[in-house]
Amino acid sequence: MILQLQYIQISVYRCGSLLTKFYTMDLRCFIAIRITDQIKREIGELIDILIKYDVDIKWLILENIHLTLKFLGKTPDVLIPKIKESLLNIVSSYEPFYIKICKTGVFPNRKHPRVIWVGVEDSEILIKLKRDIENSMEFLGYQKEDKEFKPHLTLGRVRSQKGIVHIVNELDHFKGKEFGIIHIDRIKLMKSEIKPKGAEYSCLHEIPFSRKKLA
Repeated sequence: MILQLQYIQISVYRCGSLLTKFYTMDLRCFIAIRITDQIKREIGELIDILIKYDVDIKWLILENIHLTLKFLGKTPDVLIPKIKESLLNIVSSYEPFYIKICKTGVFPNRKHPRVIWVGVEDSEILIKLKRDIENSMEFLGYQKEDKEFKPHLTLGRVRSQKGIVHIVNELDHFKGKEFGIIHIDRIKLMKSEIKPKGAEYSCLHEIPFSRKKLA
């Protein structure tokens, strides 16, 4: 993706030569939770099994696997401070909590899968955090997602149905697998850049929870 440059003309003096412009750059952003290295290694072992099959799937780079809470998409860089401020306001009322990474599956269904995923055990606090972020970002002009939140880690995206039945059958062996537990005490505002070798993610801001969990 080529980053788009936009500008806003602030003032023009007819009787002089001064022309003032502010330039903004569009970033591709999302809000996410970091996955531990141990869980990534567990997921990596599963991917090693799946990639042995002759299928047409674009597998994610292991270091890029994360739990997305909100995909923002095209975001003017001048809006980043506002987003950070909104996220700080949200997490100020949260204390650290835990989620369990477990199960495997596909979206939307087994007959015509498009996404290969590892799941997250049901968590009311995670759902509330997602809802608070949605409401806050809607206030900043981002479209609110009305579909049900199904937290998951995307492992791969299916490009064609070639040999996909083997992947679906293999995933059945990992339905009950537990990959590990994550201690969540912060969220991250991330930037995604499309490079020749694929997407490259970097963290713009870490937003730690303000409340401390009572012993």
